[in-house]
This record gives sequence, C-alpha cells and structure tokens, in this order.
Amino acid sequence: MSVIKINQKKSFKSVNDWRDPLYLNDLLTIEEKSIHKKAKDFCKNFLMPSVIENNDKSFFDKKIYPALGANGFLGNTIKGYGSSNVSSVSYGLVARELEAVDSSYRSAISVQSSLVIHPIFTFGSEEQKKKYIPELVKGNIVGCFGLTESISGSDPSSMETNFEEVSDGFIINGSKNWITNAPIADVFLIWAFDKEKKVHGFLIDKNTKGLTTEKIKKSSIKIAQAGKIFLNNVKVTKNSILPNTNGWKAVYSCINKARYGIAWGAIGAAETCWHIAKEYAENRIINKKPLASKQLVQKKLADMMTEISLGFGGCILAGRIMDQNKDLKIAISLLKRNNCKKALNIVRDARDILAGNGILDENHIIRHLVNLETVSTYDGTEDTHALILGKLQTGLDAF
Repeated sequence: MSVIKINQKKSFKSVNDWRDPLYLNDLLTIEEKSIHKKAKDFCKNFLMPSVIENNDKSFFDKKIYPALGANGFLGNTIKGYGSSNVSSVSYGLVARELEAVDSSYRSAISVQSSLVIHPIFTFGSEEQKKKYIPELVKGNIVGCFGLTESISGSDPSSMETNFEEVSDGFIINGSKNWITNAPIADVFLIWAFDKEKKVHGFLIDKNTKGLTTEKIKKSSIKIAQAGKIFLNNVKVTKNSILPNTNGWKAVYSCINKARYGIAWGAIGAAETCWHIAKEYAENRIINKKPLASKQLVQKKLADMMTEISLGFGGCILAGRIMDQNKDLKIAISLLKRNNCKKALNIVRDARDILAGNGILDENHIIRHLVNLETVSTYDGTEDTHALILGKLQTGLDAF
C-alpha cells in the first residue's frame, strides 16, 4: 500500500490497478474525485442508453444542456455568475467521461464553456456577463463560436467576415462554416475584422435580422449539430461588441481552452475502447484459448495502457499549471497533438482486436474511431501542432 500526499493535506490509500498503473487517481482532490464520479454516473445513466440511436439519427437533444447545467458541468471553472468554480482538472474529468460516451457530448461542453462562457467572462462587459453567463451556465441557452470559414481553418487570419461601425451600432457581413451548435444556438459569438484588420468579437442573439444558419450533414460526430452561419447586413448595438478583446490573443485563449478539453476527451474515448477490447479478448475463444493469450493482442493492450496512462498524466499536470495562470501554449499543443494521435491509434487497434465485430454499433468502437478522425482534425491537426511546436522551439515559422 502506498500513500501519496496532495495539496489539500489529505492522503489516500492506493491499490495497484491495471486501470491506473501510475496512481493518477491519488493525485485528485476529494472534490475532483466526487465530480469525476458524478460525471461518470451522469454519462452512464443519462447519455449512454440512447447514444447509438442518437448517432444513427444525427440527433442532439437540447435538453442535455439544462441537465449538464444542473450538475454543474458548464462553465464550471469561472468565479461567480452561478458557476461551481472548480479546478481545471475537474473540468477535464468531466470532458473525459463525456467523450467516453461520444465526442459529440464533450464537444457540447467545450463549445459552451471554453468558447462562449470563457470569452464573455474574460473579455465581456459586466452587462454582458450578467445577461448571458448565468443562463449559459444553467444550460437554459446554448452558444456557439463563429470563427472558422470555408477558406480559413488552421489560418483564421485569412477570414473575410467584417464589420463597419455606424452611428448606433455595427453592421456585420460574412459567413462561417463548420460551427458546432450553429443550428441550435441561442447566442452567437462572431469574430470579424474591422477596416484595419483587427479582430473583434460580437454577441448576437439568434433572432437578429440578417443572421441565418444551415445544418451540415456529416458522417462523424453525428450527434453534435454543426452548421454554416450567414451574416447579411446584420446590425447590432454598441453593447454587442466584447469590449476587452486584445486581437488574436483573445481568440487563441479560447481555442487553447478548448484544446485542453479535447486532450482529456480523446483519451477518454480511447479508454472506453481499451476496456471493450480487453474484455472481448478475454472472452473470445480461438483454438480453445482466449484471444487475450496471444502475444500480439497483449502487446496492443500494453500499448493502450501505456499511452492512456501517460496521456491522462499529462492532462492532470496541465490542469494544475493552468490553475496557476502560467503560459500553457506549448503544453496545450503538445497534449492536443499527442493525445489525439495516440487515441486514434488505440481505437484502431481496439477495432482490430474485435475484427469484424469491431464495426458493430453495439460495440461502440467504430463510432469512436470515426469521431476521432474528426477530433484529430479540428482545433489543429497533428501536423499543424507539429509546426507550432517547431516554431516555439526554433523561433522559425515553417507554415
């Protein structure tokens, strides 16, 4: 038995377990363990029973947001405005369990928390915070983050959406693409250029004249609702602009918050598939022996255990650093790149262990595999983050 002390001056007795070979659970506070269990139970009872049907129908039940809010899972790292004000690790543990069910559900809190609540809290006026954050935290309204355009993905500086200031407000024109929650959003955070090519954020309510959306039909992350946004002479008041943005630093602070949650979630999906593959291999009998007795299968399982343990360990460390308000851009790119890549490889190996059974809906693996192909792409591909990390090391731009 070992005892590991943590910052709350509490200690926990540990039992060596193949699910947690690095004793990462011992690094969690009592509150974090409680939140993790709460998230796991919520996902098991509320999301898991309908995930196959919802994926098949590409259906997202908007009632999920109030349920997430009631459990304190939305915008839960900020102070005030109804937030539960927990640690970044707690947020990550929730993301882990949501993506263990489906990437769409982790995406739901990533957009609401990191891409809508965070920028309003950090860059908004007090009036904007009071108007939007309490309702977003409760899940009574749903937000989206309008940055990506058809011609600007990994290079958002090439976006074309723009605005001009008029006597009583602003007029915005442009379009956005691949925006999660666009078809169901109540409030749109839209990023646009002024005449000097400085980027600013605007909060626009869904019924504003000139703002329309179009749902995108897709074959991955099917439950999450993604769409296009069209802004045709959309007129907003002076109170709609986020007053405290600082150019692209504001945008990337949001994106890095989202990437942090993705790093947790991707490994959560991989963990689910690891456990499914292990159980299958133990029960599948070939030539009178369990499939799990084969060397190649055990190597795959060992690789899964290793990469998942290291991935979660990195996420916990990043969460602790995040709460110290240190610069995390290197760590975030490293974790997003590593965890998505490793998760995708793990799920592919899990599918391989199950052979033909790996593509059955009831075994969940193929859905996670198709989802992770997309998760590995958005918010920076593996190669994009390699170039970010290369530039941060050498000071040389290779884009």
